[in-house]
Amino acid sequence: MPSSSPGRLRRFFAGDVWYSFRRSPMAIVAAAIALVCFFCAVFAEFVAPHNPFDLATLELMDARLPPVWMEGGAIKYLLGTDDQGRDILSALMYGARISLFVGLASVMLSLVFGVSMGLLAGFVGGRVDALIMRVCDVMLSFPSILVALLISGVGHALFPNAQGGLAFGVLTLAIALTGWVQYARTVRGSTMVERNKEYVQAARVIGVSSWRIMRRHVLPNVLGPVLVLATIQVAAAIITEATLSFLGVGVPPTSPSLGTLIRVGNDFMYSGEWWIMIWPGVMLVLIALSVNLLGDWLRDALNPRLR
Repeated sequence: MPSSSPGRLRRFFAGDVWYSFRRSPMAIVAAAIALVCFFCAVFAEFVAPHNPFDLATLELMDARLPPVWMEGGAIKYLLGTDDQGRDILSALMYGARISLFVGLASVMLSLVFGVSMGLLAGFVGGRVDALIMRVCDVMLSFPSILVALLISGVGHALFPNAQGGLAFGVLTLAIALTGWVQYARTVRGSTMVERNKEYVQAARVIGVSSWRIMRRHVLPNVLGPVLVLATIQVAAAIITEATLSFLGVGVPPTSPSLGTLIRVGNDFMYSGEWWIMIWPGVMLVLIALSVNLLGDWLRDALNPRLR
């Protein structure tokens, strides 16, 4: 058992996926950008030069300072400050943490629910399949952002004083309920192919239960496309969270994400303080673009016919 982990690592580094990664400059650059963004977001307390949400450290006299390379900039505020004197660079790191947390949590939730529904619909078939697919059709008939706005609005109406974990939970649920359909439809199609193969028929003949066949045999063989889809959906979920926060129905103002920072900076865009909005927008684009590029590379790496 102790040698199993090094053996798996050796097989991974000798496999096609790692070879494809090493041969793709785009994937390497995208992975480096994503790694830096994730590292700064997760370890913001140690990396950020300031704590932008500690009111005791804010200085209103330093409000709206430009970046350090512009006239009037200060060396301790590399990217400038906002209207409350908060360091933009530090705010980006703390804001990216919230956006990444909500995006990853919503993707995991929608992945688990969508894969379960797709596996059930594809393997059982009949009325169960028809019911689940009609629900998917109804969900797809509405724009995802409108569904997220509706769910988030209802959640905030039911819990008007929601703070912290409850507010994050409502936002995560709102995004997850708009993303599970893609997983369900993808897994359903793959499951319908797998259920007619010989190994499934053999398992049925020897008396293996349907639940065990789905969980132990069919599920591992349909996860390839799901992993690619989940990678791409992370970027979509982060953008959806930023959109909801920009519209004022996202995370609480006391814990602003990248979308909230963009909304705040939008009020000062035409007064000359462009850096208050531009830098959060650049951070959001870098995260979404790097994750999307990694998803495209992973799709090609897992499918030899696309190489």
